[in-house]
Amino acid sequence: MLEFIDPQPIALASAMTSPLLFDTVSDFAEGVALVRLNTSLGYIDREGNLTIRVADDNITVAADYAEGLAVAQAGAYFGYLDRQGDWAIPVQFRQAKSFSGGLAAVQGGTKYGYINLQGEWVIEPQFDLAEGFVGERALVKLGETYGYVDPDGRTAIPLELKDAWSFSESLAVARQDQLYGYIDPSGAMAIAPSYDGAFSFSDGLARVRQGRNFGFIDATGALVVEATLPFASDFSEGLAAVLIDRQWGYIDHTGQVAIAPSFAYAADFSEGLAAVQKDGLYGYINAKGAWVVEPQYSNAGRFSEGRARVQIDNRWGFIDTEGKVLTGVGFKGLQ
Repeated sequence: MLEFIDPQPIALASAMTSPLLFDTVSDFAEGVALVRLNTSLGYIDREGNLTIRVADDNITVAADYAEGLAVAQAGAYFGYLDRQGDWAIPVQFRQAKSFSGGLAAVQGGTKYGYINLQGEWVIEPQFDLAEGFVGERALVKLGETYGYVDPDGRTAIPLELKDAWSFSESLAVARQDQLYGYIDPSGAMAIAPSYDGAFSFSDGLARVRQGRNFGFIDATGALVVEATLPFASDFSEGLAAVLIDRQWGYIDHTGQVAIAPSFAYAADFSEGLAAVQKDGLYGYINAKGAWVVEPQYSNAGRFSEGRARVQIDNRWGFIDTEGKVLTGVGFKGLQ
């Protein structure tokens, strides 16, 4: 059972003088983030108000909110919490995934199907694996092959693919024989299988592997960044992290170096900032490569809804886009 406690404001203070408190935290989603202190779980809002305290000791795991509901685990089974902290859909599933498009993939018994926001079966359990809906398509697996269903449970793309991914930007990775290409929502091959590895489209481009090296293609299949990179991440906000001469930097959509390689690690950009590692510590740079938050953390996550999770000495907390940290004044309810 979850109970509300009076929201207590958490002041923003200098990251250099304020301790971080939590054992684990999640990114912000739908205005709240999950935090754990010792064995206690709760959700905070962007201002640092503790709005939901998980009082039931049986709840060991909870996820981010999606479409107003959050997956939570009590014992060996999963259910969904509403924004008031009550069980909207009681614990009953062996596995459960977040809602998307009003449906969630859950495992009832040995098979996966889909439920609606009221917990009613919309697509009866029949699949060995199932992923969330992206638009009108959800990836499912039966036996050794993959296909896609629509929100009514009809087969949209036959389960004949040896490997496939969820759709992203209207295209999905699919394998034919030993090579990867991309299909459209009808199942037609939009980009011919010609790559040793392929990844989802992001920011208009997709990362592909030819041999051991990576490059990028556009939605027509044209190679816009030659496959000469030993390692690369997906594009986000116009930039992609790449490894050049054992240092990470960023390239733009043309393949030109936008931020010189000088980091031991570089994450994707989010909300105009990216976490990077320098001399063993993490900070944040902007799209020009300038430091916005100096390196000072042992770990750091992406910005979401104006907040990013950061870690010092095995304790996590949150900073804003100016590097100010939420202090622990308001978290006595979790202690």
